[in-house]
Amino acid sequence: MAEPKRFPKAVFSQGEEPDARFSLANERTFLAWIRTSLALLAGGVALEALGLGIHPGYRLAASILLILSGTVSAIQAWSGWKKTEQALRKSSPLPSAPFSLPLAVLLVSVAVLILTGILLA
Repeated sequence: MAEPKRFPKAVFSQGEEPDARFSLANERTFLAWIRTSLALLAGGVALEALGLGIHPGYRLAASILLILSGTVSAIQAWSGWKKTEQALRKSSPLPSAPFSLPLAVLLVSVAVLILTGILLA
């Protein structure tokens, strides 16, 4: 019986199959990043759609940064899943999350914009 094709081939064609518990934990982490991405995207859309008595320029800037943060989170989800799965398959050290710091900076910027927008409204 032929082995089923798995996507992405660049990940599954390397190393050995890790313990399923680790692959499933990696998948749960991927899904957590995706949920975070969806929440950030929804927050950006809602902030602009609802207005909420925030100075329009600051509200728009915060909305754009939230949508950008959601996009960065989705990229982190895929990148993190892929690099972690490759490390598991090769029995090498697990990678860090390279987009965590930029994401934190974006979210602090959003908080500052919203706070300033409320104070100036």
